[in-house]
Amino acid sequence: MILNWKETYKDRLVDARTALKKIRRGSRIFIGSACGEPQLLVKTLLEIAPSLADTEIIHFLDMSDAPYTEERFDANFRHNALFIGASARKAIREGRSDYTPVLLSEIPALMIKGRMHINAALITVSPPDKSGYVSLGVSVDITKTAAEVADYVIAEVNPNMPRTLGDSFMHVSEIHAFVENDAPILEFQLKPSGDIANKIAAHIADLVDNGSTIQTGVGRIPSAVFPYLKNKKDLGVHTEVFTEGIIDLIEEGVITCKKKTIHEGKIVSSFCMGTRRLYDYVDNNPLFEFHPVLYVNNPAVIAQNDKMISINAAITVDLTGQVNADSLGFVFYSGIGGQVDFVRGAAMSHGGKSIIVVPSTTDDGKKSRIVPYLDKGGGVVVTRGDVHYVITEYGIAYLHGKSIRDRALALINIAHPNFREELLVAAKEQNFVYKDQMVPTVLYPEQYETYWKDHKGEEIFFRPVKSTDERGIQDLFYSLPEQDVYTRFFQNLKALPHKLAQPLVALDYTDRMAIVGVMGKEETESREQIIAVGRYIRDVNTNLAEVAFTIHNDWQHRGIGTFLLKYLVQIAQEHNIAGFTADVLRENTPMMKVFAKSGHPMKTTLEYGVYEIEILFQKTSP
Repeated sequence: MILNWKETYKDRLVDARTALKKIRRGSRIFIGSACGEPQLLVKTLLEIAPSLADTEIIHFLDMSDAPYTEERFDANFRHNALFIGASARKAIREGRSDYTPVLLSEIPALMIKGRMHINAALITVSPPDKSGYVSLGVSVDITKTAAEVADYVIAEVNPNMPRTLGDSFMHVSEIHAFVENDAPILEFQLKPSGDIANKIAAHIADLVDNGSTIQTGVGRIPSAVFPYLKNKKDLGVHTEVFTEGIIDLIEEGVITCKKKTIHEGKIVSSFCMGTRRLYDYVDNNPLFEFHPVLYVNNPAVIAQNDKMISINAAITVDLTGQVNADSLGFVFYSGIGGQVDFVRGAAMSHGGKSIIVVPSTTDDGKKSRIVPYLDKGGGVVVTRGDVHYVITEYGIAYLHGKSIRDRALALINIAHPNFREELLVAAKEQNFVYKDQMVPTVLYPEQYETYWKDHKGEEIFFRPVKSTDERGIQDLFYSLPEQDVYTRFFQNLKALPHKLAQPLVALDYTDRMAIVGVMGKEETESREQIIAVGRYIRDVNTNLAEVAFTIHNDWQHRGIGTFLLKYLVQIAQEHNIAGFTADVLRENTPMMKVFAKSGHPMKTTLEYGVYEIEILFQKTSP
């Protein structure tokens, strides 16, 4: 450490051209990441391009125009993207630039071990503090590691770079040359989220418990979740990157980090992207700690956060659960980044959840993003063994530990209705599902999801049945005593195979409706058990619907049957059904008492030991 750092700084302060003269031909140059890009140094590098040849530029997420990728510089520079920004896509597609697919957490090790030797690092820093330390500001990420291992480091000192705290500092003595520039640092603004992103965000919010620690990638969908978290309490943040959507949640007291199990009271990140509002907010703010990705993205570190939730976007997801997030066929589009790091870290966390989000279709609506198989050349970023949750605007599919058949059905159920039939055909052709498998092409009626407490105070989740409930309905059937099976089905039914079970879950939610009561929600990774089901089937000739109920023996005499009947009456009336009919064995006194509580006139006829019941709905006053 040099004690008289001011003299050192003065001695090493030069103009950009002088600083860059020491870079030799054939060097590998690292350029600071994202909004921390050293703009003056990059501009000057292009000006001296004729004096350079075969110079490799290493970059993680370029936010500028990246002019060094232009064809006119092909003899001077070869760009190697560690994550592909918009500016580099054309050059990579044309084969004039390179892309290195690598987990973000593993890039520092490549540099440290010399596998990716850095000859020169061009970085942006804040002005030195009173002790001679500069901060890497908004981009610590892999920039700090690159600067620590590089043979030659040039720092563009910019008073507009915020002084962020954490492991974000370098001493003046560690930097070989300084160039001053007071231009505004790069800014990043997200496009408006839109209806689809908002619907997905609402589903994400359902999975976020109070006290959770969250990670969100950069994009319209992950960022859209912030407004939907306003009713949560004591959220924490451990993420590789954040945008300014985080500020409102901090100021509203939603993000407190008080419940974090590591770095309590601190937001931990490696870089941020936003406008001046965000940069001013993080400046000297002790709430934020910026660390290199070597630490932030380490799955073992991530997993130490209890209730860790990772939220990342995909391009497509196939019916087996493989997630493509970096390419469109053979065309590389983005990169692996930190997605896998956080998927695995969240999965290892106590109470953690890893979430993949994807719109059900392309922006023009012409292609499904839930696909039978990945496009030729499409890359698997998250394997089918790693994936847990997949969310579209049509719902949540939990895949971890599920069979291929269950995965395919779950994903088809959250695909766009226009593509469900062709996805089902593909699943049959690939022998993923039964040849007679059916899935609904109508929208799942989320509005009929509700919670209700039974007579013992136990809260039960009631929802419309899904085509993925076939196994759950079978489990309920096989749990019934023989007498209950006879009472319900009027025969000594010994089995409920697929051909009998499937019609019980393949519904149109209008003429055929079923509501199940479940304990545990699959969306919370607990085992979901169906304890009751009430269903009706409309006779189009009479406009009356036959209604029936099945309740697990352990949950009888707790008011569930009465609740289900009244709830089905409400739903049936909304679909203009005139009334219910039912057949009940004479000895089934409890069920007769349930029907007597429907709130509507009941007509009964006893014939051959069976009550034929007819309940006509009375119109309620508006």
